[in-house]
Amino acid sequence: MKRLIVNADDFGVTRGVNRGIIRCHEDGIVTSTTIMANGDAFEDAVGLARARPQLGVGVHVTLVGGRATASRSEIGELADPKGDLPKTLYSLLRKSAAGRITRQHIEREIRSQIERVLAAGIRPTHLDTHKHSHMYPTVMKALTSTAQSYAISKVRMPFETFGAVLRSMGRMKLATLGRSTLVLSVQANRSHFRRYARAKALHTPDHFFGFAVTGELVRDGVLRILRALPDGTSELVCHPGYNDRDLDAQPTRLKRERETEMAALTDTDVKKEIAARGIQLISYRELN
Repeated sequence: MKRLIVNADDFGVTRGVNRGIIRCHEDGIVTSTTIMANGDAFEDAVGLARARPQLGVGVHVTLVGGRATASRSEIGELADPKGDLPKTLYSLLRKSAAGRITRQHIEREIRSQIERVLAAGIRPTHLDTHKHSHMYPTVMKALTSTAQSYAISKVRMPFETFGAVLRSMGRMKLATLGRSTLVLSVQANRSHFRRYARAKALHTPDHFFGFAVTGELVRDGVLRILRALPDGTSELVCHPGYNDRDLDAQPTRLKRERETEMAALTDTDVKKEIAARGIQLISYRELN
């Protein structure tokens, strides 16, 4: 049996992204999303999610970009004096390696973000991280431990195999090549992740797609993934949304690309391919 979770990241970053995710859920193949507790449009996302109980909603734990939700006294140098989180994943990892950020600091911020989502009336289906920061052991340990303490039993398995990369891409672009190199460079962490997840009794999908082609997920790429989808449960990560003035003000490289992804995720041929191949679309709620 082939089951597929299509998870839209960045729910709550802007109203336009929120509307794009909802469109892809109602008119396309998105089954799941992850909400950013520190997003500018968090309250808007909460309202949209609560009106659509069939949409699985997890927490998109954000340790890079935007403002911290916990106080600086709790999280140390994870936030700067203005309360802003590190601007890049490299900065986060560099501070962690230097001992300026501890696992306890990271756990406190994760807890604060989960608490904000719970307080809004949403019971998270799962956890994942912005920029896939839990590919790295310090964040990985903090995330899996915190998930267990909140009885959240499902997390993203963020490791895309090179075979998965080959299935999803057509003509390789330079950006795709760079992300593909990162996919390979972090494979050694995959076994650590599985060990931590097992120790905390966490469930994960069997396969992961979409990281290397982030920003380049077009209709043909989605069709290639569907045609080569392995048995078991897979997750396809995506970033749909409307490219509006609010998004243009955000420090994200994904602008017009979000509308390209939205078109792919609502494409008639994509939906026909899923039906023809008997692929079961599920959310993290149905993962077991």
